[in-house]
Order: sequence, then C-alpha cells, then structure tokens
Amino acid sequence: MQRLLTGICLIIAPIIARATDYDLLSPDKKIAVKVQVTNTLQWSVAYNNEALLLPSTIRMQLGDGQVLGQSPVLKKQQRNTVNQVIDAVVPVKYKHIAEQYNELRLSFKGNYSVCFRAYNDGVAYRFETALGNKEVTVTNETVQYQLADDDHSWWPMESHRPSPTFQSHYEYKFDDTSVARISDKLYAGLPVYLSTPKGTKMLITEADLYDYPNQFVFGTNGNALNGQFPPVILRDSLVGDRGAKILENAPYIAKTKGTRSYPWRTIVISPDDKGLLETELVYKLSTPNVLPNTAWIKPGKVSWDWWNANNVYNVDFRAGINTTTYKYYIDFAAQYGLEYIILDEGWTRTTLDILHSTPQVDMPELARYAKSKNVGIILWVLWNALDAHMDEALDLYASWGVKGIKVDFMQRGEQYMVNFYERTAAACAKRELLVDFHGAYKPVGLNRKYPNVISYEGVKGLENSKGGREVTPGHDVTIPFIRMAAGPMDYTPGAMLNANKHNFRPVFSEPMSQGTRCHQAAMYVVYESPLQMLCDNPSNYLKEPDYTKFISRVPTTWDTTVALQGKAGEYVAIARKKGATWYIGAMTNWDARHLDLDLRFLDGQHYKMEIVQDGINADEHAADYRFEQKAVTPADHVSVQMSQGGGWMAILTPEQ
Repeated sequence: MQRLLTGICLIIAPIIARATDYDLLSPDKKIAVKVQVTNTLQWSVAYNNEALLLPSTIRMQLGDGQVLGQSPVLKKQQRNTVNQVIDAVVPVKYKHIAEQYNELRLSFKGNYSVCFRAYNDGVAYRFETALGNKEVTVTNETVQYQLADDDHSWWPMESHRPSPTFQSHYEYKFDDTSVARISDKLYAGLPVYLSTPKGTKMLITEADLYDYPNQFVFGTNGNALNGQFPPVILRDSLVGDRGAKILENAPYIAKTKGTRSYPWRTIVISPDDKGLLETELVYKLSTPNVLPNTAWIKPGKVSWDWWNANNVYNVDFRAGINTTTYKYYIDFAAQYGLEYIILDEGWTRTTLDILHSTPQVDMPELARYAKSKNVGIILWVLWNALDAHMDEALDLYASWGVKGIKVDFMQRGEQYMVNFYERTAAACAKRELLVDFHGAYKPVGLNRKYPNVISYEGVKGLENSKGGREVTPGHDVTIPFIRMAAGPMDYTPGAMLNANKHNFRPVFSEPMSQGTRCHQAAMYVVYESPLQMLCDNPSNYLKEPDYTKFISRVPTTWDTTVALQGKAGEYVAIARKKGATWYIGAMTNWDARHLDLDLRFLDGQHYKMEIVQDGINADEHAADYRFEQKAVTPADHVSVQMSQGGGWMAILTPEQ
C-alpha cells in the first residue's frame, strides 16, 4: 500500500531551442543529475558538488536498426515530485518506507522515453518504449560508468574466462582493489561497491528486472566500468543433474514487448558506509505488490538440515534423511518457536524426480506431524526439475500442506532465467507457497511485486565453510554494506562449532564457522532475511538451551532500522526495532575491537538490556561467550568489546 503525503507535481515543459542540458536534484538537493542531449544521450552525477559520474552514454540498440539514445530528438520533458510512504508487506528493514524523489522524463522521437529519478539515497534511470503490440529484439544496451576518479572498490569477482558464459552461483568473494586495476577481461556481478577519494560511497546495481537479462560490469583498464548482458541461450545441454553447457547463444539479449518499461540502472549514494545499511532504493524502484491477499505470508526462522548433514546424536534412531530424523527437527523447531523446517537435497526419489519422495521419507505423515506441532515444511528442489513439472509439483506440495519451496542451482541470469523467477513466484503465490531462491542472482525487486519471495541467497554464505576458507569474519562484515543493500540475504547463520584463525578447518559433515559464537549470534540482527536459518544440528542447540532460546527470540522482519557504526570489511553495528523491543547486533573482522554505542535512538523509556558477548577466552576458544543484563536509557552509551572475529548482540525490552 502507498500513502500519498503530498501531491504529485507534474510539469510538462516546452522544448527550448538549443537546450541540451537538463538538471535534476534530489529532494535534499545534495545529489545533482545532469542529462545532456546532443548527438548522444549522456548523464552525469554529483554529490555535494563532488563529481561522481562523468558524462556516461545511455543507449539501447534494437534489432530493426533503431538505436535509442543515438542522435536523439527531444519532443517533451516531464517533471514529477513524489513524497509518499510505502507500507511493506514483508518489512525487511522498515515497516513504513519513506519514498521521496524528483523525476525527469525525456520523451524522444521514435516513441521512447528515458526516465531519471533522484532520491536522497541515490539515482536511477531507465528506458520506456511505446512501440505498439509487436515484439522487439534488443541486441544490446550501452551502460557506462565514467568515474571521476580511480575509486576504491570491493570488487565481486567473476571467473577469468576469456569468453564469459555469465554462468554463476553469484557467491562472491570481494577483492579489495581500485577501479583502474580492473582489466577489460575481468567482470563482476552486482552490486558493485565504489568509494571515492573523498570517501563518498556508491553501489551500482539494478531494479525492477523483468523479461530482460541481468547486468554484469566489466573493467576498462581505467577509471570506468561498462555494463554487459548475457545473450539469449538458443541451445544448451544438461550436465549431470544441475549443470548446463551452453551450445549456442543468440546475437541478441532479449526478445520482449514493444511497449514496456526496462530495468532501472541504479546507483545508491551515501556519504559513508553506514548509509548503505539503511538504503531501500532497490525496493522503492520496484513494482508494487500485485497479490490481492498476503495474510498467509509468514516470515520466520527455520531449522535447516543440509549444513549439519542430518548428523543428529544422543537419539535412539539412525540419523539421516528419513521420517524419524525430520520429526526430531520438527520437535526442536516447536520447542524453540521456530516457524519452519527445511527438507533440503535428498528428500526426493532423485534430484530430478521431484514428484516422489524417497521411500525413507513419508511426506504425508511428516506434513501431518508438522501441522500438529504448528511447524511449517519447506521443500528443496532443483530449478530445472521444477521448470519441467511446475504445476504438477506445486499442486502436489500444496496438497501435502507444505508452506514453501527452496529452489536452487539456477546459476544463470539471462532473459529466460529471469522469467523463470517470476513464473515461479506467481505459481507459488497462486498456491500460497513461499519461495526462497538459492543459487540465485541478487534481489532486483521481485520480492516487492511478489512478497511470497521471502529470501534470496546470492551470497557466499556459511555453507561455503563446509568445503573452503573464504567465509572469514572480514567477509562477514563486508557483505552487509554491498550484497545486503540489494535486498534479503539468506546467509544461513547459526554455527555452534566455532573456530579462530589457527584451528579452523573445513569439515563437510561436522562443519564449523570462522570467528566466535557471538559473531554468529549477531548475524540474527545484522543480516536481513525474512526466512532466517538456524543452520546447525538440533542436537548441538539442545545442549545449550539458554543460548538457543536467546537467538530464537530475534525476529526476522523489522519495523525500523538504525545503522549505528560501520566500515565495510572491518566492522558493523546495527539497531533494529520490532514492536516495543529493540535489538542490537555488532560484528568485527579478525581485529579485536571496542565500540562505544550511543543509545539515543531509543524511545525515551527505560529498558532491560540482555546481552550475549564474547567470553574472556574467545580469542582462544571461539565458542566462549557470556550473558549479561543491565538497565539502560536513551541517555546511556554501551561499551562493546569484541574479540578477534567476534560479535555482540543485545535484546532491549521496555521496563514496565
């Protein structure tokens, strides 16, 4: 729902002879956009008089030879001012999202327009075409980022293949580099983080992506980046049960409707890293909810089986992928108020036969048992199997009483795959099923249009610790500023076996995390995912009931968010509110760190603050933690001491 606070001002201005520059300011007048209409169409961006983006070309080439943005002939300009509040169906950061922007729409000969928007937290533009009911072919879109300086970047590196296939798990390790050092052979997925020499931050991403491919960006060996798009795949072949070999690409990136709006080319802008934790620019730019009934959409926490390999113990049954083991997960979820369990890979007869469970899993009985315990079931499926049997599979799952699916291993971002995401969201919504996309690209607003899209992976999350060493505390405090700014992030926290630098090792069946136990605890406040995992073994959680009860109290959606402190790659501290209760999470990299947190954001009341924090020996035994309780008011500061790879989490309840 959108509540209009002020009127929308619409101005249609006549075209002034020889006028080639059109200016647009953000509502707070800190961001300035200049659009130049000459023999090409270009835009530039400044923040507080600091040049961020030099004139950069905007162009789209169609298959009939028409090039939108080349030798443009302007017919009219329109300006809008909007000030409204978006009521989020699933509030990832805020229940009520303030949306203020100024808009400039330039309409050109050839039945197309380019719309520019300036918000207080960023800018965006997109093409809009009115080419009738015919289908059009888009052969290329030119997206340039001519940067004003050699900006620093946390670069989400893709593969080094000479001819990129654009096949990706979208699980990025972020390289600390400068833009000029990125060659034209290297490319990255979005979002891309940039920091100017003056410290202004930018995130390049996109929003409202439908029936069109994902954008990637390439280096140029200089102070610029160029967008590229995966072409339409004409022929491919299955490799194993989930891989794909591309056999033939089309010489175009999309075949689509002649009359439509294209994705927003989006840049988040902030004076510091902290502002990146609060932006909802992608959500604001995206299509509003289309579902008439959303009361059935229930965010929540999940007991997850795959990370811990169903390796439960202290039980009187053989653990594994079987009905009895999953009843144990259901009992654990019910005991701690977790809303769901996930049956991950292995519950089906084969990974490609998603219409039959393995004989060891009695799905109707599990669904009956889960319902009796007020716990929902979410089922894992491969995307290609779902694509082949979507209606039949979803009808079956709904008949069992399943509450959602986790669809995995898409690993592509071309037009067909983008359409698969939307078809899946719509088909699941029709049956009142949630969707959690894994092996997925970053959020681009689908979760606003279809709020049953409850979360996305698209992040190098904790599962990578089962087989590698790249998920470090430094990585953990980088992703909130970059990946999470695009939308929900299913990192899957909750490791109970924790390790410092010198004793971590990848173990597939009994995995551990790098960093302290409280580093994991803080993730439940810091990381945004309306479907939030407790990834570890229920047997491990049951051994520590006080700790498990504490993290289980943390909600998965929020009324408001306040970024307290943070620097990408170093540390983060966030406060969030749900109802009358506040929650604070803080995390650090491998450097032990002290933070002084100002509690002025509190609501003028007295609070009981319950804290879980690194124990005195957490630097040697990473699972060491301790609880503390104190009374606080908005006038107080709280001292946060974190060990190497440490964390800190607090729950603040109003005193009666």
